[in-house]
Amino acid sequence: MITVTLPNKTYDVKIEMGLGRKIGESVQQVWSKRKVIVITDEQVGDLYLHTTISELKKADFDVITATVPVGEKSKSLKFVGEIIQTMADNGFTRGDGVIALGGGVVGDLSGTVASLYMRGIAFIQIATSMTAMVDSSVGGKTAVNLGQVKNIIGSFYQPDLVLIDPIFLNSLSERNLVEGYGEVVKCSALEGGDFFELTGKIKKIDDILANATELIERSVNFKANVVMKDEKESNLRRILNFGHTLGHAIELLANGKLMHGEAVAIGMVTISKCFEATNVTPETVTSEIKSRLDAVGLPTSSNLIGTPEFFDHLKNDKKNDHGTLNLVALKNIGEPVIVPTKLTEMPDFIAPLNQK
Repeated sequence: MITVTLPNKTYDVKIEMGLGRKIGESVQQVWSKRKVIVITDEQVGDLYLHTTISELKKADFDVITATVPVGEKSKSLKFVGEIIQTMADNGFTRGDGVIALGGGVVGDLSGTVASLYMRGIAFIQIATSMTAMVDSSVGGKTAVNLGQVKNIIGSFYQPDLVLIDPIFLNSLSERNLVEGYGEVVKCSALEGGDFFELTGKIKKIDDILANATELIERSVNFKANVVMKDEKESNLRRILNFGHTLGHAIELLANGKLMHGEAVAIGMVTISKCFEATNVTPETVTSEIKSRLDAVGLPTSSNLIGTPEFFDHLKNDKKNDHGTLNLVALKNIGEPVIVPTKLTEMPDFIAPLNQK
C-alpha cells in the first residue's frame, strides 16, 4: 500500500492480487453507507461490473451504474452531462459517491463528474488497465476533451482511495497491456537507478505480466512522491509530461489509431532525439529508452510529427505558457530537466529528425 499525503488530502493506493474480490470491504473502510454510481465502459462492464455491484451491495451500498462507449470519445462534456443528469434524477447528494471502474478514459471522466457534481462529491478509482494502474488513477488530474483539444476541461480532484488488482491485467489485449507499459518506461527513465534496470530486464510482453506488481508499485511510488511535492503542477510535477507534449499532438492527429501510451512512447524517443541535437540529451539515453520500447513492440516514430497540423495542436497544449512550451528533457537517465521552448522555435527544434 502506498499513501499519498497532500496539504488537504491523504489517501491510500492499495495494490494487491485479488483485490477485485474485496471491493466492498475496501470501500467500506473509507466510506460510510451511501448511494454510489459506478461509471465504467462497455468492455470493462462486461467483465467486472456484475462482480463490482455485488461486492458493493454486500457492503450495504446503494448502487446505480453508468456505462459509456469504449474509447477517447467518451471523455466529453456530453457524457459528463448525461451522467450528472442520471445522478440528479436518482437523488444524489453531497454525501454520496462516484466510483470509476476502468482505465484512463473512465477514470478521467469519472473524476470530472465527481469534481463538478454539487461542486464536488467523494470519488474512488478502481483501475483496470495498465495505464490507469501506473499513471492516471494517481495524482488527482481529471479532464475531458473538447473537440480536437485533449484534456482541456478539467481540474485537480483527488480520490479517497485507489484500488489496483494486477489480476485485471490478464483480461487486457496485448496492445492494451503494452501501451500502458509505455508510461512505466517513462517513470523508470525519470527515476533511473534500480527502476530503470528493472525495465531493462523486460524483453518480451510476458515479462510485463510476470513483473506486473513490482512495475506498478514502482511507478505509483515514483508518481506519488512527485505529486506530494507538487500537487498542482507548478514546478516539479511537470517532469511527468516527458514525451507527452509531442505525444498528445500525434495522439489527436491519429484519430484513434494511436493509443495514449503508444503516442507517449513516440514522444519520448522523438523529443530525446531532438534534444540530442542541442546537446541536452546524450545519444545513449535515447537508445536505452528506445530499446525498452522496442522490446515489447511499442512504436517509436511517426510521420505525423512535423506536419502543419502537428504544430497547430501544440498551440493548444496545456503546457503552452504564453507561447512557450515547457519541454521535458533527460540530461541523463534519472536527471530530467525542464527546457522552455518558444512555439515559434518548434519547427527548428524538430528539424534534426529529418536529417537522420
